[in-house]
Amino acid sequence: MPDQQQLLHTLKEYFGYDSFRPLQQEIIDSVFDKKDNLVIMPTGGGKSICYQLPALLLPGVTLVISPLIALMKDQVDGLMANGIQAAYINSSQTENEQQEIYQKLINKEIKLLYIAPESLSFLDTILSQITISLIAIDEAHCISAWGHDFRPAYTQLGYLKNRFPETPVIALTATADKATRQDICEQLNIKDATQHLASFDRKNLSLEVRPGNKRIEQIIDFLQNKPNDSGIIYCLSRKTTETLVEKLQNQGFNAEAYHAGIDHAKRSKVQEGFINDTVQIVCATIAFGMGIDKSNVRWVIHYNLPKNIEGYYQEIGRAGRDGIPSSTLLFHSYADVVQLQKFANMSGNQEVQLAKLDRMKQYADSLSCRRKILLSYFGELIEDNCGNCDVCKNPPTFINGTIIAQKVLSTVVRCKEQEPIGTIIDVLRGAQNAAVYDKEYQKIKTYGIGNDIAWRDWQQYIIQLINQGYLEIAFHQNNKLKLTSLSRKVLFEGEKVSLAHLKEFEKVKQVAIEQIDKGAAPNLFEKLRQLRLELAKEAGIPAYQIFSDASLKEMEKFRPVNDDEFMQISGVGRKKMQNYGYQFIKAIIDFSAEKTKKKRKTSTKKGNTYKETLALYKEGLSIEEITVKRKLAQSTIFSHIMKLYEDGEEIDLKQFVSKEDIKSVRQAKEELDNPDTLKSYFDHFEQAIDYNTIKLALTILEEKDT
Repeated sequence: MPDQQQLLHTLKEYFGYDSFRPLQQEIIDSVFDKKDNLVIMPTGGGKSICYQLPALLLPGVTLVISPLIALMKDQVDGLMANGIQAAYINSSQTENEQQEIYQKLINKEIKLLYIAPESLSFLDTILSQITISLIAIDEAHCISAWGHDFRPAYTQLGYLKNRFPETPVIALTATADKATRQDICEQLNIKDATQHLASFDRKNLSLEVRPGNKRIEQIIDFLQNKPNDSGIIYCLSRKTTETLVEKLQNQGFNAEAYHAGIDHAKRSKVQEGFINDTVQIVCATIAFGMGIDKSNVRWVIHYNLPKNIEGYYQEIGRAGRDGIPSSTLLFHSYADVVQLQKFANMSGNQEVQLAKLDRMKQYADSLSCRRKILLSYFGELIEDNCGNCDVCKNPPTFINGTIIAQKVLSTVVRCKEQEPIGTIIDVLRGAQNAAVYDKEYQKIKTYGIGNDIAWRDWQQYIIQLINQGYLEIAFHQNNKLKLTSLSRKVLFEGEKVSLAHLKEFEKVKQVAIEQIDKGAAPNLFEKLRQLRLELAKEAGIPAYQIFSDASLKEMEKFRPVNDDEFMQISGVGRKKMQNYGYQFIKAIIDFSAEKTKKKRKTSTKKGNTYKETLALYKEGLSIEEITVKRKLAQSTIFSHIMKLYEDGEEIDLKQFVSKEDIKSVRQAKEELDNPDTLKSYFDHFEQAIDYNTIKLALTILEEKDT
């Protein structure tokens, strides 16, 4: 087994990370122990490294079973960009192309081979000629009928363990409940596999649910504040995707539709455009996104209620894979529930699907922390509310809803528990339509007693009553509302009912800290993003495969100006540093130089804190005296002085550093051959001269040289 140093070196060299994420090393060590593993790790949690890193250090080939062609191509492109020998085999290739890959396998020129389960039989002869060191089953939930995306072709994979009994198998998925996890292990013949259940808590994802009223208006308003961000809108039907795209395009948004009814060439073009940042928004059915490893998706919207929590969690997980804050928004309506019930009734495991739909509906209607609900579904319990969902940000206020509840329940009784929500509301509001008059509901005592409450509000109150157990929906009886034992307590025993006070949705315009006006000068992140896009087009690969948004944000923050500093950025491995380091370092230096130049040419207004430091300096106070006067750290005052100097203020730096220290720094600069980092000087002086003094001395020496 490789030692810790070798593992960390490989992690940085090829993937650009300095340390492992939770569970990764534990799983990797288990692979080297030739143990089978089931890995349940949320999207963006780092599942791929659990088999990609061992593949580099194992002697033979790692076989990766993957469900979608796009997923294979995407991952192989990313691996190649990192300098890793990888390939895929699927139906999109010619026979000659596949023969070339077969030869490379035999010649030991490939470390990872991606293949669809349907294509395994064609690889049978080659498998006997090569060493298979590891078998990885990606999207492993596809093997289980209990899962949310069952695929019959996956059921054949159990034979792999029989054929390669000594080869470790690692099955990976982002979402699987307890029943699904057990089924995966049984079907893959890895019943003794170690199960690794990572935290499902994606703290960077905000969670929001809204009633499905005026959805398109709300979506347009949502998108106005995200002019440069990529996102996905999931819809229940093909028609909805196309209608929505048309309306978004009419509003000037760069949007395209994606569904199974579109021909393969057009779908591929849309997907490639989204991956390469030439298509900003994709309106799609749920099949879209499974094969995409795009790290800079900033938001996901569900136009309709998803059919279960597993699918919903996986779909929102396509946002913010790079760890940067991202938004999710879910719309839902009663009509969505009815449509999904019909789909569930046509499925092979109707009872299970209806139960999962009910859990999904409970999530959407919840008045408590949404993250708690999601995490508890997967067996993870947290004590504190998340603070990053709509319920936590705007906790509901409760009212005494006893009279409202009594009106609803009495109407259900008088309609003899034979009507769905819509008809009950019509009776309460005194509607004059056929649904009411044909059954003479206008004659019952509760007809019209709720005409002071809006139809939509009645709907929300009734949903709350269902969630609290005062009513239930008889799905098998055309969704008729039925009383429960609790409802009888309200009607006959004086039980009180609390309901959340309903508020009209108020648009709150939040100006993001880093939001860029169209007329404003681009910040460094935008400059680096544009450079990344240009390089990606030249290389013919997705922009995020060069560097993720998270890496660009880190470059913006730390501004590396040499190879060593650039290699410290998360996501920068040796290969990427060699390929792109020069261009990005140059862009950072040019941006900083231009910014400094502009500041020196113009009398820029300083913040109050800098003004105060400048005023005290002009009074003749020393650094120590300013520190005491302002009650700030000495390092902070030093940073003020340097900033004021860079901005063109008349600051005499020599009064803050002795001639001896300047001389020592000059000698060190010559002896160390002009090193690029302050740490080199700091270590040279064995910490006898502090960083601030070194920086001041170097600035003075540079001024002399120029």
